[in-house]
Amino acid sequence: MAKTEIKIGGFGGQGVILTGYIIGKAASIFDGKNATMTQAFGPEARGSACSAQVIVAADAILYPYVKRPQIMVIMSQEAFTKFSPQLDPNGMILIEEELVDPKGLPPTVKVFGIPATRIAEELGRKIVLNIVMAGFFTAVTGIVSKDAMRKAIESSVPKGTEGLNLLAFEKGYEYGLGKVQAQ
Repeated sequence: MAKTEIKIGGFGGQGVILTGYIIGKAASIFDGKNATMTQAFGPEARGSACSAQVIVAADAILYPYVKRPQIMVIMSQEAFTKFSPQLDPNGMILIEEELVDPKGLPPTVKVFGIPATRIAEELGRKIVLNIVMAGFFTAVTGIVSKDAMRKAIESSVPKGTEGLNLLAFEKGYEYGLGKVQAQ
């Protein structure tokens, strides 16, 4: 496995940083790979654009900052506008399809969309949309294993919410498998 650079973007309150943390934890602790994570958010925090950058690699990571992400997970239009120009022209972008209009991307970019917010609302808690996206990410990219992501989620979310979060993960994962099989 080569080094994979991932950028997750959205607005504060969508769980962008937690999503990056979970992906890195799944890769490094439960899949035996190397991972780094850096994060950035505006001074307003909740409601402003924020991002998490994760690098996953089989070998040691010598530079922890994402330069040209091959994969983006985007949960808001503001994040799309701000971060999509950084995407590798042969990369992949996963979007919250009801919040993001992916106009202006090179035709070589693979776009996968999911109505993560709606799925989270159907589960009764809009706040788990990031975990729905994590499931979608796992199924579509194959960067980390399903088992590793489940373990990382279970050990990273607040006590008492593990069941809901794992259900959200499964919903996103199933939706992602459907998208991959349709390709």
